[in-house]
Amino acid sequence: MSDRRLLQNTNNLYRDISVSTLIEQQLSHRETLDGYTNEAIDFYRAEFPTYGLEAIGIKHPGRVYRNLCASKLIEHTLARGEGVLASNGALCVKTGKYTGRSPNDKFIVDEASSHDEIHWNQLNVPISEDNFNRLYRHVRAYIQGRDLYIFDGYVGADPKYRMGVRIINELPAQNLFAHQMFIRPTDEELDRHHADFTVLAVPGLHGDTDDGINSEAFIVAHFGKKLIIIGGSHYAGEIKKSVFSLMNYFMTKRDVLPMHCSANMDDRGNTALFFGLSGTGKTTLSADPDRRTIGDDEHGWSPEGIFNFEGGCYAKTIHLSREDEPHIWDAIRFGSLMENVVLDRATRNPDYHDNTLTENTRVAYPIHYIPDAVIPSIGSHPKTVIFLTADAFGVLPPISKLTKEQAMYHFISGYTSKLAGTERGITEPQATFSACFGKPFLPLSASVYAEMLGQRIEQHKIQVYLVNTGWSGGGYGVGRRMEIKHTRATIAAALNGDIDDVSFFPHPVFGVGVPERVPGVPSEILDPKHTWSDPDAYDRQALNLARRFAENFLRYPDAAPEIRAAGPVF
Repeated sequence: MSDRRLLQNTNNLYRDISVSTLIEQQLSHRETLDGYTNEAIDFYRAEFPTYGLEAIGIKHPGRVYRNLCASKLIEHTLARGEGVLASNGALCVKTGKYTGRSPNDKFIVDEASSHDEIHWNQLNVPISEDNFNRLYRHVRAYIQGRDLYIFDGYVGADPKYRMGVRIINELPAQNLFAHQMFIRPTDEELDRHHADFTVLAVPGLHGDTDDGINSEAFIVAHFGKKLIIIGGSHYAGEIKKSVFSLMNYFMTKRDVLPMHCSANMDDRGNTALFFGLSGTGKTTLSADPDRRTIGDDEHGWSPEGIFNFEGGCYAKTIHLSREDEPHIWDAIRFGSLMENVVLDRATRNPDYHDNTLTENTRVAYPIHYIPDAVIPSIGSHPKTVIFLTADAFGVLPPISKLTKEQAMYHFISGYTSKLAGTERGITEPQATFSACFGKPFLPLSASVYAEMLGQRIEQHKIQVYLVNTGWSGGGYGVGRRMEIKHTRATIAAALNGDIDDVSFFPHPVFGVGVPERVPGVPSEILDPKHTWSDPDAYDRQALNLARRFAENFLRYPDAAPEIRAAGPVF
């Protein structure tokens, strides 16, 4: 059949069964449109636009869906058998082998425009441009004839600093994640949308180690092209963190400090920041019923104030309860996406205590699912900054006050415990240091971000507290995890000024200020040494942890002498 007869036949059948059915049948036998006349191709593209994918080298995909609403993305996922609805209305999917981030599979392209700025290390691993181009060819070949889902939106709630982002997905469920996690455009904004960043996620494509990667999974960022390709992993968190890494590079060029933190404000507009890695309680503690949420994970601090990078929240659900985390519990409803949450087979009720698949069970939902969320997600310069750490050694106080220099020291150190399930292969807490509480996502040297934070602390006279949400009375396996009600009380006291006039005494090893009293917190737990049955064992453990701090800080020889002097003494 000639191309013209094919086109005529298509036009005839359009009145009978729909052109989409015919063309889909044709594509099932022919992977590309090569060989058709321009007239036939133009007709096909008029019916099935590609929304400019050719600009990044993507040719001959299947159907391309752009900015579908949550309901349609859920329908597509269910029709493809890739997820189920839970009893609370949320879409529930499984991510298979990869139930957390895979840091060993993350690479940055070593290219001329960014080479001299990137802090190359064990987390910022270079990959050659030739290997990237080879991987990208595999991605484009894999996409041919496959349906794609596009989300065009923004990252950055402040219009002055926001960046256009395009997320291209093989899976509608991952596109739902993008739809809920990033900032959704208005119809007018969508008409004139320009993508500054592009992320292409094809979890069904397994990579080849011959292309310079370590496994079938790959997350590769090209800062020159502002392009990220992801393959082999169904874990949606890779998309979110990849965009964060781009922001951590480009925002510094605009005098914006990118931060791995949550933020909220009180009724008077007083803003607070919460720094901490996954599992330290950052999302939970910032979702305070008495304060309004600005955002739960990623923010920028511009000369004008704070703004959320995202339009949604990505919360852990393991051991979730309505009593302790009512905002998160109530946000899990139709439109939310749950990953690896186990459902009762008969009732489809979620079992948030079941860690059969992973400890890192997650839910993504738009920020407007939180009552009284600040929209747009913008706040003033903060009055208080909280560093959250889950101390597996049981050494640090529940709350301690930091001088500016101590704040810089602990920000650069970024101490916490890496908790089970946050990354693949982690089955129990491990002591770790992550610069700026987000080292895996920092393409630049930690000193760049630390210097920006120090300037803001000085300029705005900000009070900084270190809050331990980890263990007390002994290390992991011996002591007990801090009770969330006590942690909430310490944070409330810091934010409300209830400990402004309280006396503080210096910790004998770490030198941080330990309060003599905190409303709502038993005085006997404020000094961690008093919670140990063996005080000498506590001293040994404190010195052990102090040495780890000192050893880690050797990585930062360019830190100012006054910052180095703010570390522990032993």
